[in-house]
Amino acid sequence: MSRLLRSLSDLHHSCSHPPAAASISSSARHLHRRSMATTTTITDSVSPSNTRVGWIGTGVMGRFMCAHLIKAGYTVTVFNRTLSKAQPLLDMGAKLANSPQAVAAQSEVVFSIVGYPSDVRNVLLHPTTGALSGLQPGGVLVDMTTSEPSLASEIEEEASAKNCFSIDAPVSGGDRGAKNGTLAIFAGGDKTVIQRLNPLFSLLGKVNYMGSSGKGQFAKLANQITIASTMVGLVEGIIYAHKAGLEVGLFLDAISTGAAGSKSLDLYGSRILKRDLEPGFYVNHFIKDLGICLKECQKMGLALPGLALAQQLYLSLKAHGEGNLGTQALILALERLNNVSVAPADSSCVASSP
Repeated sequence: MSRLLRSLSDLHHSCSHPPAAASISSSARHLHRRSMATTTTITDSVSPSNTRVGWIGTGVMGRFMCAHLIKAGYTVTVFNRTLSKAQPLLDMGAKLANSPQAVAAQSEVVFSIVGYPSDVRNVLLHPTTGALSGLQPGGVLVDMTTSEPSLASEIEEEASAKNCFSIDAPVSGGDRGAKNGTLAIFAGGDKTVIQRLNPLFSLLGKVNYMGSSGKGQFAKLANQITIASTMVGLVEGIIYAHKAGLEVGLFLDAISTGAAGSKSLDLYGSRILKRDLEPGFYVNHFIKDLGICLKECQKMGLALPGLALAQQLYLSLKAHGEGNLGTQALILALERLNNVSVAPADSSCVASSP
């Protein structure tokens, strides 16, 4: 067992077993455990020499993210339901496991980035094949899927019961952020453990501590709400500029440095005008995210009409069989509403993506 795993295990053990007393309730013991865990310092450093990494999910985002860890010299074991999607990582030196449980059995830190909350539950919490069932005490689960905050809290509880840790750390930045190692990472959970894992997170992007378990998911959902209305504004601006007779590529280039500039414009303006609708992030997954947002809004008693409108527009893409296109395919929904078509542009006139 590595020094990392031993130090985390010792930390969790010392924080999970306060002196027995009949007057201390189970909830009080849990609060004592968590408060102690957030104030204890872990001294061992995470490095390729002492930390084995597991990776579950090698799709559009995961394959690039995992590649950064392999290039940095970490021993990485991967699992993906579709073997062909993991092959590039195997070619780079990753080891293949036949289940999430097998991944965790060979790892101190296990990352997951899959599609839906049901997938998260299956790969992490399944009693026989899930990663938690194979994780040794002191191990850490890091779920980077955009999922439900309540599920993140449930995973944390289950991990804690096994003297392990769980961090919810969804990301933003799309496939290009994953490829370039420039993702925004929203992390919730034990702050000490998150800081401890920074050598890993820093290979993927910038980690932002958002609070206790589940707060990383809440931050990502707020991020998706912001992106949803921004994307609607971007494609409406494109449709309007086209209808007004403007050279749309020149228009996007002009607004990119003004108040209307945005990351969505940088990432997708050029793709939209080139009719490149390949997924950096799937429409189907965005619909999932927006659905979770609306569910949380209902719990909170919040009315967010921009969010609701964006979800309806994206649902229309799914109804037309376009759910596996990228989120920039929103242009198709607005074109259909207005019976127009923004013709592919000369790339020399289009605002370039970074």
